[in-house]
Amino acid sequence: MRRALVRRPADSLAEGQITHIERVPIDLELAHAQWAGYVATLQREGWDTIEVEPAPDQPDSVFVEDAVIMFGDTAVLASPGAPSRRGETAGAEGSARALGRMVRRLDLPGTLDGGDVLKVGTTVYVGQSLRTNADGTRQLTEIVEPLGYSVVPVPVTRALHLKTAITALPDGSIIGYPPLVDDPALFDRFLAVPEAEGTAVVVLDEHTLLISAAAPRTTALLTGLGYRMVTVDITEFEKLEGCVTCLSVRVR
Repeated sequence: MRRALVRRPADSLAEGQITHIERVPIDLELAHAQWAGYVATLQREGWDTIEVEPAPDQPDSVFVEDAVIMFGDTAVLASPGAPSRRGETAGAEGSARALGRMVRRLDLPGTLDGGDVLKVGTTVYVGQSLRTNADGTRQLTEIVEPLGYSVVPVPVTRALHLKTAITALPDGSIIGYPPLVDDPALFDRFLAVPEAEGTAVVVLDEHTLLISAAAPRTTALLTGLGYRMVTVDITEFEKLEGCVTCLSVRVR
């Protein structure tokens, strides 16, 4: 069974955090429509979606990826780096427990956002960003190493989160937009993509990738590598430094 957690946008979405870009107006009606389209796309591609309890007082809560990270039967609750986001984990915990996952949590002063965690096989790259610190990384390491994972810290100074800058293809290759990547040499196989919006892909299956409609050149590049590309329009979330990975958590 393929399942993914999602969380509908709060009406306070326009008040969400931004760090590396200028604030621009958010069309809330369009954001709700785009979120519904994103969820419908997952469902059409064979994913059952589980809606985390809405958090109307949490503007960034739609970015559910930041609240919880799945490692098989273990769900790790994040310790958000932005104080305004620390209420987001409660609903994610409820959904993880309903799925029968063992829940572990990260604690302050350690901070870690799920968007800074990229799993590639048994390797876990963890971005050292404004939202994730060394103590948060240490705590995550102590949880996941006994589960068979190895943690690799990665500097992130040019983007909000690691997965704003890079993601991975099914074959383990890392893709990224070079101006956002601190050190591409950290990765054995790095493929540069031509658009910032093309850095993030969600692997739907071994042959199918979900990508932003704002990255047509990257879509063409990955199509040329043999992948079937599925595009979604998420402009209103990109205005808040969001991407396709931010809007769901695959239960895996």
